[in-house]
Amino acid sequence: MANDLPIAAVVRIAKKNGAERVGSDAAQAIVDAAEDYIAKLTKEASKYALHAGRKTIKKEDVDMAVNA
Repeated sequence: MANDLPIAAVVRIAKKNGAERVGSDAAQAIVDAAEDYIAKLTKEASKYALHAGRKTIKKEDVDMAVNA
């Protein structure tokens, strides 16, 4: 599966948040979960933008989608 998120960046984030080491299978699982979360968040934020009569997603749309 081709990733849009770079695995190295995800590993850096994991290490900054307390992971001493991250296995390659775990890194891939984190990337997959993050990409799924981003896709769902974007779809939800897009609904808020369209409801407001816009095509462009704004920060306020993302904030509402996060809190939904």
